[in-house]
Amino acid sequence: MDPLKSISSIAASGMLAQGERLKIVSENVANADSRGTVPGEDPYRRKTISFAEVLDRETGASMVQVSRVGRDDTPFAMVHDPSHPAADENGFVKTPNVNPLLEMANMREASRSYEANMNMFEAGRRMRSQMIDLLK
Repeated sequence: MDPLKSISSIAASGMLAQGERLKIVSENVANADSRGTVPGEDPYRRKTISFAEVLDRETGASMVQVSRVGRDDTPFAMVHDPSHPAADENGFVKTPNVNPLLEMANMREASRSYEANMNMFEAGRRMRSQMIDLLK
């Protein structure tokens, strides 16, 4: 296979993986303050994402893909809010186990990785274009 085409395929797999990561981060951030409406009901549980290396048999290149979307099992924080509909008999409400600072760090890392893969994709495209120009 054309090495320049494999550059595009590898970069595209990285962009797809980081796009999924950004999706998970955005779900976590959007639900960071959501709480249940019934006493004892669990609020939103933070999602996690894992990646795996995949060998592309056609090119022999190592690519990346999402291997698993899971749930963070850290305990929920309890906030004293007796007026909330989900408050227990002591007035405490479970809050999501989402740390917005951690999610923002994950967002920045995913965004930078996506950008790096996009730059590789563009470099491969420029190289392909230069090769065509030389062959004219």
